[in-house]
Amino acid sequence: MDNKKIGIASDHAGYQLKEFVIGYLDSKGYDVYDFGTNSEESCDYPDYAHPLAEALRPRIPAPAFVYYGREVWEQALAALLCGENLLLAGGKATGKNVLAENLAAAFGRPAWDISFHVNMDAASLIGMDTFEGGQVKFRPGPVYRCAQSGGFGVLDEINMAKNEALAVLHAVLDFRRAIDVPGYERIPLAEETRFIATMNYGYAGTRELNEALTSRFVVIQMPTITEENLEKLLRTQFPDLNSKYVRQFALLFLDLQKKCDSAEISTKALDLRGMLDALRLMRRGVAAGAALDMGITNKAFDSYEQGLIRDAIAARIPAQLTAAKLFD
Repeated sequence: MDNKKIGIASDHAGYQLKEFVIGYLDSKGYDVYDFGTNSEESCDYPDYAHPLAEALRPRIPAPAFVYYGREVWEQALAALLCGENLLLAGGKATGKNVLAENLAAAFGRPAWDISFHVNMDAASLIGMDTFEGGQVKFRPGPVYRCAQSGGFGVLDEINMAKNEALAVLHAVLDFRRAIDVPGYERIPLAEETRFIATMNYGYAGTRELNEALTSRFVVIQMPTITEENLEKLLRTQFPDLNSKYVRQFALLFLDLQKKCDSAEISTKALDLRGMLDALRLMRRGVAAGAALDMGITNKAFDSYEQGLIRDAIAARIPAQLTAAKLFD
């Protein structure tokens, strides 16, 4: 199979073995990137292992947000250490993708983010044949690359895709841990490879996952974020935010959550990203009311619903509040 890429490195003691492995991989059609050493002369292993590790570093996440929730962390870490694949199921703003990114960073593994949609097919996941330079070549998909590299594959909103497109993942996710591409060799997954799927039943276009696929994951039902953890998040993102308003913004989010739970408003307003965006706008001089309209309220397109959202906001945050009063 063409354009399979592998990096390899050794110290002087492993030089002969490295050369043998490179020859074998070349014979199997791999593109081998040799990071050294290039002789049996005494050398230090880190001088060659470090550049190899650095080649994968761009795919190792550097999370902008921290997931707060000790119990969920403990469950997720235990599952991954046991070699399981993980399904994070929960409503909007429960931190599913944040946790997935945090887990890849905690394990120091390269990550592939794969966003599922209704037109997703097997070739989009595994790869497909392409015509290049007068030859048919296999172009690996993200699941294939992740499996080869021992990475973490984040299968985002997995229940957006049709079940027939997901069937190709069965052998990847179960005890076989392999990718079978028709016309090519069977590829075993690297031992470190893990898959973390996320799903939200509340979005339009989502569907029930079939039992065969669900059985290949252990499942964590993601809890809603607590007031304490909201305040931690706000303090981390905005260290200079006045402590009074740290609490008020946390309570505002919980107020909106209650209104969503009671079906007074839609989940469009339950947007933690939008609240953080609004705070960044306020820091730049936009008045609180206008910033929260841009970050939250205007995402609901019904005027009556917008009024309900503005009422909830006004109970916590004055519309004319300025950066001088918000930030210390």
